[in-house]
Amino acid sequence: MSALSNLLIPAVLFFALGFIARVIKSDLRFPQDLAKMLSIYLLIAIGLHGGYELGKADLGMAFNAVLWAVILGFTLPLIGYALLLVTRRVDRMNAAAIAAHYGSVSAGTFLTAIAYLDSAGIDYESYPVIMLAVMESPAIIVGLLLAAWSRRQLAGTNPEGVNGGFDEDNGGGRWKALAHEALTNGSVVLLLGSMVIGAISTPGSMEKLSPFIDDIFMGVLCLFLFEMGMEAARRIREFRKVGPVLVAFGLVMPLIGGAVGITVGHWVLGMGVGGATLVAVLGASASYIAVPPAMLLAVPEANPSFYLTLALGITFPFNVVIGIPLYHHVATLVAA
Repeated sequence: MSALSNLLIPAVLFFALGFIARVIKSDLRFPQDLAKMLSIYLLIAIGLHGGYELGKADLGMAFNAVLWAVILGFTLPLIGYALLLVTRRVDRMNAAAIAAHYGSVSAGTFLTAIAYLDSAGIDYESYPVIMLAVMESPAIIVGLLLAAWSRRQLAGTNPEGVNGGFDEDNGGGRWKALAHEALTNGSVVLLLGSMVIGAISTPGSMEKLSPFIDDIFMGVLCLFLFEMGMEAARRIREFRKVGPVLVAFGLVMPLIGGAVGITVGHWVLGMGVGGATLVAVLGASASYIAVPPAMLLAVPEANPSFYLTLALGITFPFNVVIGIPLYHHVATLVAA
């Protein structure tokens, strides 16, 4: 399937429509909170579908998928953090917040990849859905740890002796609160909960949900990506604030994550072309839903326009237009 064919998928075309609508300053606007409602539906739908397939899958393979999802969730933020510090253009706190986004995942990018594979008639394993649910929390935790470590590094040069942003008296409580925030994130709860429901439900009851899970799925995805297109166009105006170094990072980091994902998906987990492509997408995507609120709360020193513009204005469009067909092409080559 060519890159041009990828652009002609309705979901991608609606993303482009939303982007253009914002650029030409159309008065099109989504009702308040509709995008959030669409996100909830999409997460529930893929969770139910993945859980149903998981109920028929090999438990050993599922365990390996979870294990490597955790490894990716912890490793990719560290790679991103190191790359940002090497540029010497990003301070430690912003580097920590940005890195957390690139270790986490984008459900919108993952769903677009599924639409791409479905349009091409390419089968894929259900295990990447498990990995999608698992990879949210580790990256948030790593981002918080990097931020705390960075505060301590800065405190070493601060005569006032800031204690890494944590009081000695209530540091334990603060860490518990942050860990709870990361592990009970709404998107994680929806995905995992829906997967459990899908896995333990009877086949007959799941068949009755087919219109909800399958028939309207692509239509809802089109609406979601239409809104994301408008939001990406709004963020892309902030390129001047981000700077060329961070723009380059927003394009290079997905390629690194995609290469790591293909390696894990194909050679480690033994998945086919479709499954390896989805794992590559998980490694290449950047969160713009789950991670920003956590970083805004826990790392107030970081500039939100940096990580939001990178995740939504640069990496998301890159993956939708170029990245997904590229990862699929590479996955096809390594499987040949």
